[in-house]
Amino acid sequence: MKALVLLPKIFNYPFTYSNDHYSLKEGDFVEVPFGKRKEIGVIWPGKIPNLKNIKIKKIDKKFNNITLHNELINFIKWFALYNMMPLGLVLKMSIGGSLNIKGRKDKEFIHIKKKSKIFKLNNEQKNALNFLNSTKEKFDVSVLQGSTGSGKTLVYFERIKKIIDKNQQVLVLLPEIFLTNEFKSRFEDFFGFEPSIWHSKITPKQKRMIWKGLIKNKIKILVGARSALLLPFKKLGLIIVDEEHDNSYKQDEGVIYNARDMAISRAQFENIPIHLVTSVPSIETFKNIQTKKYRHIKILKRYENYPLPKAQIINLNINKVKNKFIANETITLVEEFLEKGDQILFFINRRGFAPYLICKKCGNKQTCSNCSLYLTFHKLKNKAICHHCGFEKKIKEKCKIEGNCEMIMYGPGVEKIFDETKRIFPDKKINIFSSDYLKTKKLSNELFKNIKDNKVDILIGTQMISKGFNFPKLNCIVVIDADFSGRGYDLRTTEKNIQLYHQLSGRAGRFSSESLIIYQTLTPHNNTLNELIKNKSEQLLINELLLRKKNMLPPYQRLISIIISSKDRSLSLQGAREIKLRLNQIDNIEVLGPVDSPLLKIKKNFRSRLLIRLKNQNLMQKKISKVLNGLKISSKIKLTVDVDPINFA
Repeated sequence: MKALVLLPKIFNYPFTYSNDHYSLKEGDFVEVPFGKRKEIGVIWPGKIPNLKNIKIKKIDKKFNNITLHNELINFIKWFALYNMMPLGLVLKMSIGGSLNIKGRKDKEFIHIKKKSKIFKLNNEQKNALNFLNSTKEKFDVSVLQGSTGSGKTLVYFERIKKIIDKNQQVLVLLPEIFLTNEFKSRFEDFFGFEPSIWHSKITPKQKRMIWKGLIKNKIKILVGARSALLLPFKKLGLIIVDEEHDNSYKQDEGVIYNARDMAISRAQFENIPIHLVTSVPSIETFKNIQTKKYRHIKILKRYENYPLPKAQIINLNINKVKNKFIANETITLVEEFLEKGDQILFFINRRGFAPYLICKKCGNKQTCSNCSLYLTFHKLKNKAICHHCGFEKKIKEKCKIEGNCEMIMYGPGVEKIFDETKRIFPDKKINIFSSDYLKTKKLSNELFKNIKDNKVDILIGTQMISKGFNFPKLNCIVVIDADFSGRGYDLRTTEKNIQLYHQLSGRAGRFSSESLIIYQTLTPHNNTLNELIKNKSEQLLINELLLRKKNMLPPYQRLISIIISSKDRSLSLQGAREIKLRLNQIDNIEVLGPVDSPLLKIKKNFRSRLLIRLKNQNLMQKKISKVLNGLKISSKIKLTVDVDPINFA
């Protein structure tokens, strides 16, 4: 008797093994010889090939009491096809390492019981909960939309209760790892026990405990980042995608996929409901709301009815002072809040001290030797750093004219704004909220505690502060540079700005009747900014949809991006031309390019881009993959395929 076994390796097909001893079904875990090693694989569906004159190896062992159910197997097959990646690699994401299956006997994950707090829902929240509970026990996409601070999390916590009471499991996806600590605290307050948390930073032992707990239905609630999506739940009953609009759900290195979109697909394969939670929906979700494909409910008021912050525009053409980034009018407004004991956030979405270093004598700009990017000066390290590859260098450099370069540090980063606020408010306690300064769990927890204990007066933060944090005393936010001038390669600039500034404004005044967000700008009459201030984000999204439709851009047209990279620029361009010739043989697609990528060089590799525009909604990945897999191109060329790209750099 023969069986197909899929191995968690970079293969797109299962291998044939013989079986003389075991009763096997699809999804069972087995150990098989592979080369000189033993490997763990999964019994896989499919037609067993007729192999002649080939010695077939035997299955060595079957692992009892654990199996992948058919719905997950079908989802893995579809996931691999859609994202154009090897089937075995997707299986690896699902089962992890072999220690999850045959490893040491760890203790089972135990929910540590604590005293839960009592929370009361207001009428809007009750209506939202009833709306979600009205979902039938089958596939259904519901969107829960509410302003930051409206209590959306409380609503879906109540919804989770209903699911786990049925002995079913719940997956809650969060866009960023660093949000899990804040979420964990709120979760414990509500449920009275710790959630299971899954992300890349947890230990192998924790991963084994959670993996086994999920496949045996011992763990009811899992909170995780993108990688949690493919885990083997035994009885999954609900998926929740929090902050569904967040671009961090798109993994753009290694295994490239959009976790939000794949979560919707997994819910469909499992035939269970999924709830997308957001303050301002992504453009794809908004379109599906408009076309009634997704059910939709809004919570209009904040929890306990605190108003959203007022907004004020500071015209930097009038108010800006030379060699300063904080206007005098801004300082006056900030001082009023500081006098009341409120906390202030200065927002600038740039890490480091200065994004550009330019010699004022010869005009030389400090660039990365590996990437076609400018280096950012970091005062903390006293180095210029590439934010893409991590390259570092001292800034002292021989000038092309005479002596050493005299560097001008152009543009502000969080460190420069930190220095400026220190000069303006010398007696205030000021901290930077940036990934460079919060590298460990200890540092993060210490800062969060100081903020909540009101031991911080002023925060200087990047985009990471706009997501999921609750700071009770934060009542004034200053956006240092609110100009909506997007990068040419980012078609989502407007969408991102709408979401970012809506999220950001929601961080202020969650427990105050008087709060303010200040937008410093050189373009005070910008339509997007003014409409956003009027709380007309929906109209902005409608306008954006009309623009996308006119130009046949996503979500009205599907795209697949192919990056051809090589250390030899001419080789990458030549390879791209050859690939285009082959792809042009496929019907119902249009191949654009090749062109140089906006970020021409990354990690010493030059990059050319092809963009495939699909002329209909049919799944073309199988045909495209067949062409790409049949190519005979130089080993010096690397292909990266991105289905439904959101980044065009």
